[in-house]
Amino acid sequence: MVSSEFHWDHQIPLPKLGPSHSRIVVGLVALICFINSYDGEFVFDDSEAIVNNKDLHPSTPLNNIWKNDFWGSNLSSNSSHKSYRPLTVLTFRLNYLLAGGLHPVGFHVLNIGLHSVISALMMDVFAILIGGLAYDARGQRLNQAPQASFLAALFFAAHPVHTESVAGIVGRADLLCALFFQLSFLAYCRGFRGGNDRNFSVLWIIFSLLLCAAAMLCKEQGITVLGVNAAFDVLMICKVNIYELTHRLLLKGKPVDASELVRTGLLMRLLLLLAGGSLLLYARWRIMGTGPPAFTEVDNPASFAENVFLRMVNYNYYYSLNAWLLLCPWWLCFDWSMGCVPLIQSASDWRIVAVLLLWSCLIGLTSQALCSQDGVKRRMLTFGLVLLVIPFLPASNLFFRVGFVVAERVLYLSTAGYCLLLAYALGHACCLWRTHRKLLCVGVLALLCVYVGRCAQRSLQWRTEQSLFTSALSVCPLNAKVHYNVGKNLADRGNQSAAIKYYREAVRLHPKYVHAMNNLGNILKERNELVEAEELLSTAVHIQPDFAAAWMNLGIVQNSLGKFEAAEHSYWNAIKHRRRYPDCYYNLGRLYADLNRHVDALNAWRNATMLKPEHSLAWNNMLILLDNTGNLEQAELIGKEALKILPHDPTIMFSLANVLGKLQKYEESESFFLHALKINPNAASCHGNLAVLYHRWGKLDLAKKHYEQALKLDPAAAGTRENYNMLRRKLEQKQRTNS
Repeated sequence: MVSSEFHWDHQIPLPKLGPSHSRIVVGLVALICFINSYDGEFVFDDSEAIVNNKDLHPSTPLNNIWKNDFWGSNLSSNSSHKSYRPLTVLTFRLNYLLAGGLHPVGFHVLNIGLHSVISALMMDVFAILIGGLAYDARGQRLNQAPQASFLAALFFAAHPVHTESVAGIVGRADLLCALFFQLSFLAYCRGFRGGNDRNFSVLWIIFSLLLCAAAMLCKEQGITVLGVNAAFDVLMICKVNIYELTHRLLLKGKPVDASELVRTGLLMRLLLLLAGGSLLLYARWRIMGTGPPAFTEVDNPASFAENVFLRMVNYNYYYSLNAWLLLCPWWLCFDWSMGCVPLIQSASDWRIVAVLLLWSCLIGLTSQALCSQDGVKRRMLTFGLVLLVIPFLPASNLFFRVGFVVAERVLYLSTAGYCLLLAYALGHACCLWRTHRKLLCVGVLALLCVYVGRCAQRSLQWRTEQSLFTSALSVCPLNAKVHYNVGKNLADRGNQSAAIKYYREAVRLHPKYVHAMNNLGNILKERNELVEAEELLSTAVHIQPDFAAAWMNLGIVQNSLGKFEAAEHSYWNAIKHRRRYPDCYYNLGRLYADLNRHVDALNAWRNATMLKPEHSLAWNNMLILLDNTGNLEQAELIGKEALKILPHDPTIMFSLANVLGKLQKYEESESFFLHALKINPNAASCHGNLAVLYHRWGKLDLAKKHYEQALKLDPAAAGTRENYNMLRRKLEQKQRTNS
């Protein structure tokens, strides 16, 4: 391969830098694009994958990450998403250990650093795909297209579609997968030290397979590197002309020379890749246990379309949306489900034009890649399409149903193919229109600046859930999940009135959105709008009978409405669908207490504490009920048992102190009151009850002091004021007697 083939490379309007300097510049551009996300919060899916994932905690056995999915659920569970990414979870756990807890800065910094490294390494990948494997006299690999590989790497580093993968911490899976994907490809290339098909190392190919396995342990998409390696071997190493081969087989009827395939080692290498890939896929299937995950219609509506033609049309429309995100990454959204992309229902839908346009472009590029007389053009287009299409295949719905409509994260690797095609197109344009080179230079610089600016803007939106969810309203106004998440964020920040508006819109857009109904019902319950709350929650459990949380909330509302039998039925339905449900047992206990079914109430609260030993409210209610029913000795035992588990809970200390005071164990009671006040010195009720204890104990001066402190904190406490007045009369009487 001679350098004259790449004369167009020198026409690309970029400064000529050495290999090391080029990588540094690419890494810095990647850093600049996403640096403002370094101090962002945990947002969206980070809550499930990181904040609520117990596999990150040092107290959880390390081998759990090999048994559980990406979200911390056991792989054998029917509710598991089957996303097996233990190496990614391991890096989350290391972040947790190094930071000493859930501090998002460390998580974000590592993501940004990984993207910078991947972008710099992408220069080597592009250099090989464009210029092949050429070596100097010292055995150092040459970059025969330094400008084109530099430009493609810059586009990759700054492409805004990467924002979700970099600024969203769960995007770590895509970043690590891409890193091992690159390393696997580079290791495969390293196996051809002479740059030809007769001098290759089986050990390097096996090492490449191991790196592919590591990529799969970061994200399932990693398996696709084997397809890229195979294509590189066939097209670059063995220089097979696909068009000539097809022409010879189909039109001339000449068979392939098998001895040539054996002699060059291609057949052996392809068999190694096939065997390794099959083994990895079999292992992955075995790990999934109960089979593939079950997704709902709202996750991927096209996959549930009964008409096969319409299903295929909608799949292809999804592909065109992904292509548009690569071409014009301005229309970005954290979630594309639940009505964001309405289904194409008929052939008269204008959106079919997008499908026709996509396939026109793909067919045009493919024909040029196969039939062009220009070898460099053929190679560039082929590898651009290979990198664009092959990593996207697992998300295409062709092999199995996926749980999303469009997901920007899955485009992380496919972007490399697009950037390679874009760099070639610009290089070719510079070669054709040399008189307009300055104009093209301005255009390239402007495009990079737009990319960097959009990355910076989108990274800011990913810093908080409020800005992320709100930004989606203009992109996907028909997406019920967007309105739901905006409402949930508002409710979490205490703005319930605004949250109601968004929850109502979510239910309007998707009338079967049970989670929106449940949250809206909860807010209405707190605002004492009980009738509408009951209607919403009843609808939710009718739509989804196994929705345990909605059953429990319905029980709470029915209890407030005085529908005690219905409430009990709802609570037991919740427990039926979620066996380990301590909060439901707690609320069931409250219902029984209201009905004076004291034994049942105690049993329900005991179940709550058995399922969740740190359930403070259940412990405290047991204490209060036993106190109120005169079972003081049993109350003392329960209180002391609770404090062994919750030694710093001032509420339990307060209740236990009251019990001990009634048992005339004044010194022990006093110590618990004082300990509770040490934790919460402004608790008026604690000061008031301690004053009562001192009053009974005969320590009248201390009683007076704490009565006054209690009234200072809560002047409206009538009982405390009455006791204080009684004490004052007693002190005055005592003073008169002494005088």
